[in-house]
Order: sequence, then structure tokens, then C-alpha cells
Amino acid sequence: MIFLSNYINGKQVSAISDKWQDVYNPATGKVYAQLPDSQAEDVEKAYKAAADAFPKWSETTVEYRSEMLEKIALAIEARHEELAQAESKDNGKPITLARKVDINRAAANFRFFSKAITQYSTEAHHTAGRKTMNYTIRKPLGVVGCISPWNLPLYLFSWKIAPALAAGNTVVAKPSEVTPYTASLLAEILDEVGLPAGVLNIVHGLGSSAGQAIVAHPGITAISFTGGTKTGAHIASVAAPMFKKLSLELGGKNPNIIFADCDFDKMLKTTLLSSFSNQGQICLCGSRIYVERSIYSEFKEAFVSATKKLRVGMPSNDETQIGALVSEEHLNKVLSFVRTAEEEGGEILTGGNRITHGDFATGYFMEPTIIELKSDDCTINREEVFGPVVTLMPFDTEKEVLSYANATRYGLSATLWTENLSRAMRFTEDLQAGIVWVNTWLNRDLRTPFGGVKASGVGREGGFYALDFFTEPKNVCIRY
Repeated sequence: MIFLSNYINGKQVSAISDKWQDVYNPATGKVYAQLPDSQAEDVEKAYKAAADAFPKWSETTVEYRSEMLEKIALAIEARHEELAQAESKDNGKPITLARKVDINRAAANFRFFSKAITQYSTEAHHTAGRKTMNYTIRKPLGVVGCISPWNLPLYLFSWKIAPALAAGNTVVAKPSEVTPYTASLLAEILDEVGLPAGVLNIVHGLGSSAGQAIVAHPGITAISFTGGTKTGAHIASVAAPMFKKLSLELGGKNPNIIFADCDFDKMLKTTLLSSFSNQGQICLCGSRIYVERSIYSEFKEAFVSATKKLRVGMPSNDETQIGALVSEEHLNKVLSFVRTAEEEGGEILTGGNRITHGDFATGYFMEPTIIELKSDDCTINREEVFGPVVTLMPFDTEKEVLSYANATRYGLSATLWTENLSRAMRFTEDLQAGIVWVNTWLNRDLRTPFGGVKASGVGREGGFYALDFFTEPKNVCIRY
């Protein structure tokens, strides 16, 4: 049994109540660790440590903060395999995915913001006729709250923490209680590199207790949250009346639009990834697939065939392509969406079931699933499923498929496959999404804005957009 700890004021500590929560291994369904069941008093302790550390940290030089973040990146890389194994065990994702994506990106996040802060500039406006000079300075906010999800645990934890620290803030952070392991290992890294005590505090616990306490704390000036839209709405209802800054990266129901003039082989290979990577548990997965009718039959046959060949297996196996879903509760939720789709007239072309034979008996495994729809107006094409489930429909005209693509309350990302430049330009303007990929997917440049429209969130992360969020602009006007 592994016992995880909070990390407060540079020390590993239990919850004040000394109560614990179970952590499950998704591949076996068995408890393998326990984490502190932190409450408001633990958050208060973390806040006080962060508040005490803020004056000194906020006055450190940019060069010092840059060097500290680079040290964290190097330490993550030095413990790459250990972190990848922990992420795979904790989340259920294939070990190859954790190695290739999650841990590399966590290191990259710290390294990127270590460099970005050195290039972050202020503005000056000289008005000669009035003999005035206006200049803008950007000050750190103070103590900020960062709450991250379970699907990409260290990847998204670092995506929030790194810019907050780079900008000179101190942080009270809460990883998901479902996948806390790598955040606990990150605390060890902070000790290794000598991050000053209180600058980053990690509090484990439930969202309804520890998370709620962070959001509602009067001294925490901003909340950066990634997770479900319902939870995001609750956070906004608590934090907005307190005039906290909010960055909410929420759900998605992303369209994947395939025109007949696409590069078919490239599209098919990428669509397999955008449908089922991380068991479909990525907010950017293209879960609604629309295919131009002239190639619909060809695509359906090829896509179903390729999906059936995907290797579902234990996350620790290097050959595994599809691992376990994160929890039994989430697996049952995904399966319920499949049953509803059937009731509403959808036809399952492959998959649709929990896997329970042999080594899979107690784990949270599910067959990759494709559902053919007769109508776009159905539950599964409106609600975020967040599992290895995609829907398939043909279309005839640009106008028709655009109306399908924009018909949900979400607007995070979209993928478009076409070799027609004019069509690509038209669609990228008209798609209601914060991110549009053309002839690619999940191709990220960390300088670019990340976020969605409608119910997919508020604000943007990434690059200078994140540094803007974690700072407050102040204009100074001098007449001479």
C-alpha cells in the first residue's frame, strides 16, 4: 500500500483529520494507495504557507524563476520512467502513451514557461504633444488556485502550475483524487531542486471538500480549472461573485469532418488516434465523425476494420493500444451512453461492451466502439461521453455538415480533412470552436491559445495568454 501526502510549506504532511481516501488501480479494480482526505483546514494551512512565501517569491528575478522551472523540467526528465509507470498505473493508460506524451509534455510545460517568462514584455506609449508617457506593468496576482483533472494528470497539472510560478505567484494546487500519484512524486522533485517552501503547495482530497475550499477561499485571487462543464459552472457561481479571475477549460463534443478530397490513408490513421487515444479520455478527441457520402462506405469499412484490430490490454504491456478507463463509475457512465444511443436508433458497428474475460475480469476495460447514426439529433451527439466511443454519419453538403458540427452546446475543438484550401478557410472561420485542426490532430504549439467557446470554457491557456491570466496589468501615466 502506498500512502501519499500533502505537500505544504515544503513538507510532506497528512491531512489534519488523519483521514484517508482509497486510490484504485483501473487495470485491476483494486486499491493500491491512499491519499489524504483533506478539508478546508488543510487548504487554509496551504494558503497561509503560500501567502507567507508570496512577497519574497514575487520579488525574485525573472532569471531566478526561469532557472528554477528549468531545474524542475530536468528533474522530471531524469525520473521519466518512474513517472510514466506511475501515470500508467494510476490512470489506466498504456505505458507507451505515458512515456511518449504525458511525461514528456510535463517537462516541456515547465521548460516552455521558463523561457516564455524571459520574453514576456510590458508596453509603453509616448504621447509627445501632451508630454505624457504611459507604461503598463504586470504584477503577479498573489496566491492562486490550480485544480487539474484525471485524464492527463501530470501533463495538465504542470500546464497550470508552470505559468503561475513563472509569473511570480504562489500556488495552492489540487490534483484529481482519482489520479494523485504523479502529483505526489512532483512534490519530491520540488524538494530535489530546492523550490522555496510555500511557493507550491499540493493538497489532495475530494473536489467537494478540498476543491471547494480552494475555490471559496477569500484570499485565493484566481482559479484555473480543467474538468467537466457542470463542475465549471459551479466554480463560476462561487468564484465570480468574489471577483476572482477565472480560467475554465471544460468539456468538448468535437466534430471530425471528412471530405472526399482528403488524403484518405493519412486521415484514417489520424482518425483512429483522435477517436481512441487514452481510451477516448481526452477533451480534444473527435467523437462525432461526419464523412462525405461519396466515400462514406469506403471509410466505414476501413475504419471499423482498423478499430477491431486495436489491441486492448493491460496498461503495463508495451503492446497495448487501449488501456483501462479511469474508474468503474466512469466506465458505467460511458456504457450507459451506448445503451441510450441504441435505444434512440443507433447501430453499433463494433464494440459497445465491457471486457470481463481473463485478466480483464476486475478492471475497467471496454471495447472501442463505433455507433452509426440515422439522425444527428440524439443524446450521444449532444453530451460529452469521454470514453472510447465515436459516432458516424454521412453528409452531402458543406452547409449540412457545418450545421451538424455547430449543433452542440460545446465548442472546444474541431478537425477538418480536405485538400481544398478555400473550403478549409471558410470552415475554419465558421466552425464554433476555440481550436481547429486541418489535416492533423492534437498538433500543439505551446505558444498558441488553448481553450473553447460556449460551454467549453472561459479564457485561454498557453503562451503569453497564460501569463496574462496569472498577472494583473497596471497602467502608469506620467506627465513631464
